[in-house]
Amino acid sequence: MAGSRDSDDVLQPAAGGGLLHRRALLSQGLILATATAAAPAFAGEPAVSQSADPLDPHPASLTTPGAPFSPYGQPSQHERRIMRAVGSNADVPGNGVSWTPLEALEGIITPSGLHFERHHNGVPAIDPRQHRLMIHGLVRQPLTFSLEALQRYPMQSRLLFLECGGNSNAGWHAEPIQRPVGSFHGLVSCSEWSGVPLAMLLDEAGVDPQAQWAVVEGADAGALNVSVPLAKLREDCLVALYQNGERLRPEQGYPMRLIVPGWEGILNVKWLRRLHLTAEPAMSRDETAKYTELQPDGTARQFTYVMEAKSVITSPSAMQRLKDKGFYEIKGLAWSGRGRVARVEVSADGGKSWTDAQLQDPVLPRCFTRFRAAWNWSGEPAILKSRATDETGYVQPERETLVAERGRRGYFHYNAIVAWAVADDGTVSHVYA
Repeated sequence: MAGSRDSDDVLQPAAGGGLLHRRALLSQGLILATATAAAPAFAGEPAVSQSADPLDPHPASLTTPGAPFSPYGQPSQHERRIMRAVGSNADVPGNGVSWTPLEALEGIITPSGLHFERHHNGVPAIDPRQHRLMIHGLVRQPLTFSLEALQRYPMQSRLLFLECGGNSNAGWHAEPIQRPVGSFHGLVSCSEWSGVPLAMLLDEAGVDPQAQWAVVEGADAGALNVSVPLAKLREDCLVALYQNGERLRPEQGYPMRLIVPGWEGILNVKWLRRLHLTAEPAMSRDETAKYTELQPDGTARQFTYVMEAKSVITSPSAMQRLKDKGFYEIKGLAWSGRGRVARVEVSADGGKSWTDAQLQDPVLPRCFTRFRAAWNWSGEPAILKSRATDETGYVQPERETLVAERGRRGYFHYNAIVAWAVADDGTVSHVYA
């Protein structure tokens, strides 16, 4: 009887619109079985057929020898639709972006082949035997490191998200964009990065007390260079040589890149070749003409490095379709450049009421956190939202709050709450609500 009462408790609504207590995700039986049966599909995708005996008694795989070994594993041919969307400059194809398909992934680690990309002038072909990293300027002794030399230093590995400062910028538009969530919010990914703590190399070079900044430069044809505060570089930055256990891929900065935990992607310079220590920032293109934004009061935001707390529901989300009313698992991702995600709340009635989602372990600083919530959809229109709070107490803002504070002239650091409208026919679209 006690077990029955517990089941009844978790089936009781925890907020409006059919949201259930997060313990419903941990219960056995009806909740999990029906949630699995009612998984959302992409719009236009046929429903899975059901039969009395769905198990094929004689599948070909039981009688046909399988494929031979391969030297490097590849995804199944049936998963070829899982790929990045690409947006590039027709005149300069190497200038553009590719988005991580967040809606198609699970867990918190982004496969290396689906990590988002942002290039200014293509992916350079670099011979690792010739490549060098130089640390010079306001130092006691300028130093140059080969890849072979860096491999001899003690390394660290960290799970960290990396987000482009321009991610989600379509949220500034007057009308909500209708694209899959990854093609809107997918300039963010999460990987295990392994490399040498930069503080170790800086200590070896001997930092002059006058040094407050480092002008960081990459070896691409765009000659990307940005200024990074020296204090941050010493605090937790890495010269990364590996991503997700293997060598960096060329599009992710091979043979070495800078990782600046929790700060905007532009600072995580790929194909790293130079750190010039200075007393002042360089005031380069990407910290003056770009990444500086006029505010409604006439002031300008500059050096806005930290990526603030953010969350997005990845399922159900835009361009998906609920097949029938019933139980669903709402799931998504949250992250914060200031540390750990402390809480994610979800709403199914456009923000009138909220309930806490379950945070899936591990919950790590400056890393993706997967959240989940149980939802009993009645078949009536609903508006889904998620709201993240990080360990500093910062709360993800509503869109109208963010726009009122920052105006509509901006492009970067959009982190407002995202709303998905579920129509009575199960189709899901992006709305401002």
